[in-house]
Amino acid sequence: MKPFIVFENVDFKYRRSNNIFQSLVLAINSEETTAITGNNGSGKTTLSKLAAGMLHPQKGRVVVDGEDIKEMSLGELGTKLGYVFQAVERQLFGMTVLDELTFVNRLKGIEESETYAKANKLLEAFELTDLRDRHPSTLSYGEKRRLAIAAALMSDISFLILDEPTSFLDPDRIESLSSTLDSLKANGVGMLIISHDEDFVARHADRIIRIEDGGIVDDHRH
Repeated sequence: MKPFIVFENVDFKYRRSNNIFQSLVLAINSEETTAITGNNGSGKTTLSKLAAGMLHPQKGRVVVDGEDIKEMSLGELGTKLGYVFQAVERQLFGMTVLDELTFVNRLKGIEESETYAKANKLLEAFELTDLRDRHPSTLSYGEKRRLAIAAALMSDISFLILDEPTSFLDPDRIESLSSTLDSLKANGVGMLIISHDEDFVARHADRIIRIEDGGIVDDHRH
């Protein structure tokens, strides 16, 4: 199994706080689903943001797909992995659902017919076709979550990080999300899932890592 995200002796702390991570060594593999579990404040979301290049370690390095994150722009990193926030509305900027899916590709000058063909395919796959002309702020939480995942997939990423993906979702929407993740995994997309939801983790994770106070206390295959 090929490592996709590697933490090499990573130290990290926020200003005016104790170290969250000290000499963290961890390799997260491509093409499988890894879950990070732990109590609030254990460092789960911090770890995911380090993996996504939103935070940088004070010591050590984070390597994604063979490259040091510090050497990559967020744009370059965005072609390798997608990140879906717990507070998903923070990452939706488009004027319509369709615009949310297409505006990055249009900025990059990618052929419009190719962009819209791909967007329409994702709208259908994520059950968003009927909402294509709606403003993202008018969507339900579950619809916003599906839109954020679809937007990440517009870049042909091979890895997806999801922070508390089941929060505020009812059982039907969790089932819908699970089906989506099953489909992504079948297509070779690796995932890192940060979650308190034991049932969801048990369904999806190939590997479960539990962290407490910035340290790994359990790491096993499921």
